[in-house]
Amino acid sequence: MALIRNLLEFLIRIVVLVVIILILVPILLFVAYQLLGSKLPLTPSMLFNPSEALAFTLAFMDTDFFRITVFPGFTFVALYAAIAGLWERKLLAKIQLRVGPLYAGRFEGILQPVADVLKLLSKELVIPKVADKLFFILAPLLTVVIATAAVAVIPVTENWVIARSDVGVLVIFAVLGFFPITALMAAWSSNSRYPMLGGLRALHQMVSYEIPLILSVLAPVIYAGSLNPIEIVKAQSNIWFILLAPISAIVFYICALAELERIPFDLPEAEPELVSGWLTEYGGMNFGLILGIAVYIKLYVLSALFTLLFLGGWLGPAPLPAEFWFILKSFIVTTLLLIPRGVFPRLRIDLLLKQSWAYYLILALLNLVVAAAVVLTGSNLIGW
Repeated sequence: MALIRNLLEFLIRIVVLVVIILILVPILLFVAYQLLGSKLPLTPSMLFNPSEALAFTLAFMDTDFFRITVFPGFTFVALYAAIAGLWERKLLAKIQLRVGPLYAGRFEGILQPVADVLKLLSKELVIPKVADKLFFILAPLLTVVIATAAVAVIPVTENWVIARSDVGVLVIFAVLGFFPITALMAAWSSNSRYPMLGGLRALHQMVSYEIPLILSVLAPVIYAGSLNPIEIVKAQSNIWFILLAPISAIVFYICALAELERIPFDLPEAEPELVSGWLTEYGGMNFGLILGIAVYIKLYVLSALFTLLFLGGWLGPAPLPAEFWFILKSFIVTTLLLIPRGVFPRLRIDLLLKQSWAYYLILALLNLVVAAAVVLTGSNLIGW
C-alpha cells in the first residue's frame, strides 16, 4: 500500500507540473506566433471581452502552428518523454527497493530531468579524431527528427492530429524503419570496434523484430478494414481489438521492447561486452539527444500506436475528455514497457534472434490468418 500511495502522490505532482507547463508554453509560443506575423490579429478589446478572448484562443488552438509546436506536437511529446524518463527511475527504484541519491529539488526529485539537461548541455562535445565528423554529428540529430516525424500522423483524438493520412499506420512504420540506418550510421562514423559491433547488433535486432511487429499490426488493420488510425479506433467502438487479437497484442508488446532496445533486449548496448554499444563514443548532448529524447519519443510513438490499434484509442466514458483517455492508456502501456527493465535479465544475442524468427513471426502469421478467417466468414464481432 505504501508503494501505491507513493506512486500516486508522485503522479499527482507530475500532473500539476504538466498543467503549469502546458499553460506557460502556449503563452510563449503565442507571443512568437504574433511576432512572426500571424493571421489572427490581437486587438486591445480582446483583453476586456471574455467572449472575444475565448474565440481568439480557440482559433489559435486550431492553427497548424499550435498543433505542431504545442499539442499534439513537439512540446507535448518532449514533455511526455521527460515524464517517462523520470517515471522510469522512480518506478524501477520502487520495484527493486533501491535508495537513490539526494533529490534534485523538492517534490521527490521532480527537477531531476532539468538537472540532467543542464549537465549534458554543460559537457564538452568530444568528437574522436578518427571519426567521420559529418555523419557522427548528423546521427543524433537524424534520430530525433525521425522519432518526432512519426508523431505527425498519430491522432490523440479525431480532431487532434497534425497530418491526416489514409495509410497512417504504414507511414509510422516507414518512418521508424530509418532507425536501424541511423544506428549503423552512428556506429560506422565512430570508426571504433565496440560501436561497430553494437551497430551491427542493433541492425540485426531491429530488422529481425520489425517483421513480426508489422505482421502483428495487420490483424487490427484487417478487422477495421483500413490503414487509417482514426478509422481503426472507430472500428473498436463495440469491442477493443486486444480481445479479438490477443496474440497480436502480445507479439507487438514484445517486439516493441526489442525495437526500443530495452531489457531484456538491450544487446546493442550490453555493458560487459560492448561498453555502451553503438553509443560508446557519444557524450554530452549528443548522447542526450539519442537516449534522453529520441528513445523516449519512440517509446511514446509505440505506446500510442498500441493504444490506437488494440485499446480503442481515445474511446472512453463520456464525462472525461477523449484526450484524457488516450494519454492515460498510452501512459499505462509505457509503464508496461518500462517494468521489464527492473525484472528480467539480459538475453544472449543468438537466443534473441532465434525467438524472433522461430516464435514471434509464426505467432503473428497465425493470428493474421485467424483475423482473415473471421472477416471472410462474415462475423459481426465488431458490428459489421
